[in-house]
Amino acid sequence: MKKIIFAICTAAIFGLAPAVRAQEGPIRAVIEAQIEAFEADDFETAFTFASPTIQGMFGTAQNFGAMVKGGYPMVWRPENLRFLALEERDGLLFQDVMVRDEAGALHILEYQMQQSDTGWLINGVTIRRATAGTA
Repeated sequence: MKKIIFAICTAAIFGLAPAVRAQEGPIRAVIEAQIEAFEADDFETAFTFASPTIQGMFGTAQNFGAMVKGGYPMVWRPENLRFLALEERDGLLFQDVMVRDEAGALHILEYQMQQSDTGWLINGVTIRRATAGTA
């Protein structure tokens, strides 16, 4: 019985992996486009990549931009970034991105993604501490 349950769980995990991997390109494109908009101080465009929930929280692109500049300066002015793992958890997709800020500090950002009729949107970003050995 344990072997059957293990086989079913393994099949489910590997069955989902290709579907998740297929979303990597579109998700990365959205995150990169938003960061490019931030770098250009184009908060109107950056705001279009936010989910309706995030847009509702901030109301205007200017409010959203002020929050990013104050709370996520590593996204507003990144030195460089590298995409890490894309994971599915509880039916949601999370994209980890390692960002080096202008001062050289590393940050791991976890983007929660939300699919809409028009494509992927960013439904929140959590800053996670970069651990020793992160390069």
